[in-house]
Amino acid sequence: MNSIIRKSLLHKTNVEYGDYTINHAEGCSHGCLYPCYAMLMAKRFGKIKIYDDWIKPKIVKNALEILESEIPKYKDKIRFVQLSFTTDPFMCGYNEISEMSYKIIKRLNRENIKCIAITKGILPDKLATLSSNNEFGITLITIKDNFRKKLEPFASPMKKRIKSLYNLHKNGIKTWVSIEPYPTPNIIKQDFDEILKALEFVDKIIFGKLNYNSQVSAYKGCKEFFNETAEKVISFAEKNNKKHYIKKGTITDLNVSKQFSHNFSLYSNPISIF
Repeated sequence: MNSIIRKSLLHKTNVEYGDYTINHAEGCSHGCLYPCYAMLMAKRFGKIKIYDDWIKPKIVKNALEILESEIPKYKDKIRFVQLSFTTDPFMCGYNEISEMSYKIIKRLNRENIKCIAITKGILPDKLATLSSNNEFGITLITIKDNFRKKLEPFASPMKKRIKSLYNLHKNGIKTWVSIEPYPTPNIIKQDFDEILKALEFVDKIIFGKLNYNSQVSAYKGCKEFFNETAEKVISFAEKNNKKHYIKKGTITDLNVSKQFSHNFSLYSNPISIF
């Protein structure tokens, strides 16, 4: 696959539930059509010109070398490192990227640095051999694969994606799911309780609405829908003793005090993200 060279790798992120992040590839083979915020930013800053450029990712060839030089600099500042915010660490069809992701996590774990990863691909079983402090998750907005194909045309099938997460759970690894960007019923009608049931084994749930899509704003009951669906997430999490996080802007006309319950934090130790 094509490669690029970078001068830095570890970055402090401004993402609302992040700390440090590593994006060791440019682009993503999954080709999500939400549209994808990362792709929009890549176009804006001239890294790509068209969609076809984005879905042909380039690996950061010198990622491991940079990591070696940056660990001493940032080690004492890092609470955790997330892979990744502008690419996918286990993207389908690119074993080189998945293998590098594994090596990066293993190297950071040697320094007792916790890693968190999320994917629309397949989580390798061997991740269970790494630090038990790590947390692995999947992004999921449906359990219907025919709809997945429309918005995530080249991502992993839903059953395989969930199964790979469950396999890590069975091995005692902390797991989580990001149910975002979640669509309104005029885009697809879904049984949200059925989705939650399929994910009842995970330790944490993030929920967020679909943005940058005219169909969402055109849906008359948009605010009420996301309020009610977020409330389902909160109730489900509290009932089943799971951590949860509702992304900013998802809840609008609702008393959001429940977000600040003892169990809301995304991570193992409660932290203030607002």
